[in-house]
Amino acid sequence: MAQVTVSIDGKQYRMACDEGQEEHLIGLAERFDRYVLHLKESFGEIGDQRLTVMAGIMVMDELSEQQKNIKGMESEIQTLRKTRDDALSKADKNDAALTGALGALAERMEALAASLAFRKE
Repeated sequence: MAQVTVSIDGKQYRMACDEGQEEHLIGLAERFDRYVLHLKESFGEIGDQRLTVMAGIMVMDELSEQQKNIKGMESEIQTLRKTRDDALSKADKNDAALTGALGALAERMEALAASLAFRKE
C-alpha cells in the first residue's frame, strides 16, 4: 500500500491507497478541498465538521446529476442503436429487392438476346 498526504482546508491528512493511485487520490483531495474552500468563502467559519458535511453533500449532488445525465445518454444510445438497426434492416430488404429485380432483368435480357440470335439464324 502506498501512502500520500493530502491537504483539506489547510489540514494535512495521511492516507493509504493502492500503488500507482497516489496522483489520483491527491487530485480527488484537491477537488474536495475546492468545495470546502467555496463553502468557507460563502458561509465563513461555521465549523470543520459542518463544512465537510456540506461539501460532501455538494459532491453527492453533483454525482447524482451526472448519474441522471448518464441514464439519459444511455437511453439516447439505445434509441440510436434501434434506429440504426431498423435502417440496416430496411437497407438489407432494399438490397434484396434490388438484387432480385436486377436478376430478373438480366434473365429477360438474356432471353431477348437469345431470341434475337435465334431470329438472325
